[in-house]
Amino acid sequence: MKAYVLHGIDDLRYEEAAKPVPESSEVLVRVMAAGICGSDIPRIFETGAHRHPLIPGHEFSGVVEAVGSKHNKEWLGKRVGVFPLIPCYECAPCVEKQYEMCRQYSYLGSRRGGGFAEYVAVPSWNLIELPENVSFEEAAMLEPMAVAVHAMRSAAPKMTDTVAVCGLGTIGLLTAMFLKDAGIENLLLIGNKDLQKEMALQMGIDAEHFCDIRTQDAKAWITEKTRGNGTNVFFECVGRNETISMGLACAAPGGTVLLVGNPASDVRLSREDYWQILRRQLTVRGTWNSSFTHEESDDWHYALGRLSARQINPVTFISHRLPFDRLERGLAIMRDKTEDFCKIMIRIANAGRAVLGNAGR
Repeated sequence: MKAYVLHGIDDLRYEEAAKPVPESSEVLVRVMAAGICGSDIPRIFETGAHRHPLIPGHEFSGVVEAVGSKHNKEWLGKRVGVFPLIPCYECAPCVEKQYEMCRQYSYLGSRRGGGFAEYVAVPSWNLIELPENVSFEEAAMLEPMAVAVHAMRSAAPKMTDTVAVCGLGTIGLLTAMFLKDAGIENLLLIGNKDLQKEMALQMGIDAEHFCDIRTQDAKAWITEKTRGNGTNVFFECVGRNETISMGLACAAPGGTVLLVGNPASDVRLSREDYWQILRRQLTVRGTWNSSFTHEESDDWHYALGRLSARQINPVTFISHRLPFDRLERGLAIMRDKTEDFCKIMIRIANAGRAVLGNAGR
């Protein structure tokens, strides 16, 4: 099969790779679409993966083309999304079904082969079946959608709250989309790109509720918009000292600052920031990944339910669609920021009828 194989830092090669053979608990997924995540950029170009060689990519969808055992034969031919975290099932969080906090997890695309390939071996436990009205592109966005849902549910804002989302990459925009869908009316967005404002307007955000930090002072803007009260919930989706400090300064007494963005560097609290937390009794909380338990109440089923009911439209955030052999162009756009982008989607295979078979074990 064709795959993008990371042999080391900044050494990604588009080459022939062995087609995976699924083990007894696994299935073989023919990948149809894959999204590039912001975390793929440092992994490929700066830090490397947990092991090499490795096929990156953890946002993908496809069709089950073979199974490793008759025990998961029911997945043959199914259109699926894929939860990329593979839990150990044994640690304390796993016992409580908090698999996203597993202490000894594996992960498709960073610790074992992922979705930047024509085929991936996936544990059948990690699959979610797609309704017929959900496209492969939409399903490839289920992972960031579920991350946004997890963030929203972690903060649990009330419909009457004033809520700010700072940082409007894919996760920030999706968080705003789900907040709006959940009925949060006083929603303030803080971004720094024309494309972000365009996408905010497309989802029905009033232009007066968008702050462009290139030309506006976000703290003063929030102070004006909230009449000096501050935000009840502030979603920090950037991961930088200055935006975390902004969130603490803009939070209302008793408010919540939810840290969503992956840190770009070391994060340090100034004495003033620390005083903000103490004197206004703020809750500062982190969130990571998403809940996947095979229950209707988990984040993945929530996201898929809103998607299949057509209450949200995440594909509006796809700024680029590229064929499989142009994936490196998408990575370069995100690394070098040569043009505005949001979600870059890779089309790996046509959505025609898959050839079905049993890999046998």
